[in-house]
Amino acid sequence: MEETERPRLSQAAVVDRGLALADAEGLEAVTIRRLASDLGVTPMALYWHFRNKEELLAGLADRVWAEIDVNVDPQAGWLDQLRRLLESLVAVLRAHPSASSLLLEGEKRTSDAAQVAIETTLQVLHRGGFSPEYAASIARSTLFTGLMLVMSEPGNEPGMTAAERVEHMRQTRVRLALLPPGRFPRTIEAAEPLAACDDPEFHYEFGIDMFIAGVRAMAAR
Repeated sequence: MEETERPRLSQAAVVDRGLALADAEGLEAVTIRRLASDLGVTPMALYWHFRNKEELLAGLADRVWAEIDVNVDPQAGWLDQLRRLLESLVAVLRAHPSASSLLLEGEKRTSDAAQVAIETTLQVLHRGGFSPEYAASIARSTLFTGLMLVMSEPGNEPGMTAAERVEHMRQTRVRLALLPPGRFPRTIEAAEPLAACDDPEFHYEFGIDMFIAGVRAMAAR
């Protein structure tokens, strides 16, 4: 049976299903045995492409990196190029609930797609006049800014259903609103935006604006 399975099972198909499973149920659900069952093959057919779960997760992370648009506009200013890269990163992370964990867990791994994204970002920062030391720090901060924005979106709790998320936000609002007003007046005043995110786009636009403003200020120095 193994010989008949291999031709119709590509590495891309395994990664597609693995990423969809990770997005739907979390990384812990992604196992060789589970994927084999979902794809209708034996586990040995998957081992032909990935020797273990670590290699499989690396393949999923590489797919996430590959979805980031690194085709910067050569006519744009370097700050606009950096913004577009960060916006694309955030868009990919938002599209895949598992992506933030994948990139965090694999932050020390290298892959072709990740290396291209890093090289592109460093080249943009070189255009901005930064030394390799500063460019490397800013490139790393660009990645972690994207991760932080997605993972810290108010009310966005991974693994919760829509109903559970609404209830969680309600309980958070109530808890903050019931704090002693003499000690926490500003927290009570901001209970609603602290507990939920009525305008997720504002959350991301504000975070990206703040990061770009910081890089601009550093460039001016």
